[in-house]
Amino acid sequence: MGEDVKIRIRNLTKVFYKKGESITALDGVSLDILDGEFVCIVGPSGCGKTTLLRILAELEHPSAGEFSIKAGKEDRPLQSMVFQERGVIPWLTVRDNVAFGLQMRKLPKKVVKERTDYYLNKTGLMAFADRYPKELSGGMKQRVSIARAFANDPEILLMDEPFAALDEQNKFILQEELLQIWTETKKTVLFITHSIDEALLLSDRILLMSAQPGRIADEIRVGTPRPRTMEAIRADPDVAEQFVRVLKHLQEEVQRSRQ
Repeated sequence: MGEDVKIRIRNLTKVFYKKGESITALDGVSLDILDGEFVCIVGPSGCGKTTLLRILAELEHPSAGEFSIKAGKEDRPLQSMVFQERGVIPWLTVRDNVAFGLQMRKLPKKVVKERTDYYLNKTGLMAFADRYPKELSGGMKQRVSIARAFANDPEILLMDEPFAALDEQNKFILQEELLQIWTETKKTVLFITHSIDEALLLSDRILLMSAQPGRIADEIRVGTPRPRTMEAIRADPDVAEQFVRVLKHLQEEVQRSRQ
């Protein structure tokens, strides 16, 4: 694997079989993601975005092709995944949710407490540390999921539309918090979104996927300097051109899928 390549995917194909029929979700996907790169995947519904993440998280097996994730520290997990919903464990407190991965790795109690406290503070959760998920809003639950993922210190972070169910205000707040933490940690992040604004705000590179079967149809490099704000993104004429390019791609792929 190349020195700076963190994730290498080659000819990845996934076929699902149901009631005697086959559905190709991914078809020959090949790409490299660099160490520390923040990459967003955008594509029409049903194009295999989540399937790709689930394969990288080893929750699904590819039908063909291969992938590799470059390991760093021996005691570090390869990946953590943040889902759109259902990411918290209902019978654990906020603190225990954030500490869960660290405790499963049987790290020293002092290390677990230090890392847990750090990310509770970074995500504004310290005041809620002893509460249970049922006492939290949707936005707070997503904070818990993000804090746990970063606290576990994985090689890569996989995020499947983590903010899609949130209102605009909470979405903006969590986007800013995510960017602040990512700037400090420089984790390699693969992030699925349906929001073009979100992709342009967060990513170094946007991968555009085709309608089913999912392929990488194009990519856009986002050169806007960091730190970024949504206000600055929306006011930048170069970004506006990229927005239109992504929008046209989505419209064309949705239209093609209906033919």
